[in-house]
Amino acid sequence: MNMYEQGNPYTIKIGQGDSAYICQCGHSKNAPFCDGSHIDHPPAQPYEYEATQDETLYVCGCGNSGNKPFCDGSHSQG
Repeated sequence: MNMYEQGNPYTIKIGQGDSAYICQCGHSKNAPFCDGSHIDHPPAQPYEYEATQDETLYVCGCGNSGNKPFCDGSHSQG
């Protein structure tokens, strides 16, 4: 399944000082995290997010966000 077929955002809880590599090719088997699948889907590269505080990220799961890899609410605009 392509990560954008979920239709709703993925939720990532991340702690201050931690990093997350977020899939941008859509083919990760460990969505929303990168698993290296982009190697077969150039030119996509993972998005590295470094948290400056404890926070929750919402990653696009519909493929329509204008702010990828993050959710912008597009999934709820039928």
